[in-house]
Amino acid sequence: MLIHPQFDPIAISLGPVSVRWYGLMYLFAFVSANLLGRWRVRQPHVAAQGWQAQDIDDLLLYGVLGTVLGGRLGYVLFYKADFYFTHPLEIFKVWQGGMSFHGGLLGVMAAMLIFAYQRKRPWLQVMDLIAPLVPLGLAAGRLGNFINGELWGRVTDSNAWWSMVFPQAAQQDRSWLLAHPKQITFDLLSVLTNYHGLPRHPSQLYEMVLEGLLLFIILWCFARRPRPLGAVSAVFLIGYASARCVIELAREPDDFLGVLAFGLSMGQWLSVPMLALGIVLLGWSYKRAGPSQAVTSSSNKAH
Repeated sequence: MLIHPQFDPIAISLGPVSVRWYGLMYLFAFVSANLLGRWRVRQPHVAAQGWQAQDIDDLLLYGVLGTVLGGRLGYVLFYKADFYFTHPLEIFKVWQGGMSFHGGLLGVMAAMLIFAYQRKRPWLQVMDLIAPLVPLGLAAGRLGNFINGELWGRVTDSNAWWSMVFPQAAQQDRSWLLAHPKQITFDLLSVLTNYHGLPRHPSQLYEMVLEGLLLFIILWCFARRPRPLGAVSAVFLIGYASARCVIELAREPDDFLGVLAFGLSMGQWLSVPMLALGIVLLGWSYKRAGPSQAVTSSSNKAH
């Protein structure tokens, strides 16, 4: 049985100025994207499209704005619309938390559309460029969730060595006990007595590995060779949505939403269309390339 370490959410304190771990995770996300982007534009098939290191700096500026604005608005609309519509000023209190990956994705897609229009480049070419740069940032964000002891997993077998007690989940633990009296076992009561909490999946770490590290490896290896226009973006959509749908089975649904229609969580409902779009885009991409898979054509046509 593991106990959440209860990290101090403040990483650095300099007098009145405090730097939180979650803020450092965002910083890592953008720095790693910049470094990987500079590496990526040196790949021959990417350089052949005319991409340069300066473009990465400009892309990141658009990406930061898209991530923050889209992530916040997505959380407002997808998760707590009723609350924020009656308390609109609360929308601006971003320091209290509340970001949505799916909203951030839509924000980045919109920002890249503006960038592509200004640079007269195909939008999907821009998305293909940045897709492999994203997963490491996602991994850092999930690590930040774990450090903060938030977004914990569902109650699991007390004998599982990876199960973890999250002291922050005390209220949800009590709610679970009241809602599942038939699932209470002697082992579960023993854990509750000894550790003052219920064993849960450390789902933040699952997400860090699957949505972050594993997806990065898959995307980076896939994008090292020339691919049809849109294929890299499609693999990102399919990979992330698949991982999120699976991990949501171990992640505790938001207490203010619970499980929605057909037993799916909000994260799964938002990921299903993402998965469908990725499959359609991947099929369209390779169909467009033709049986000869002239994958360099998308590069040669870009100008």
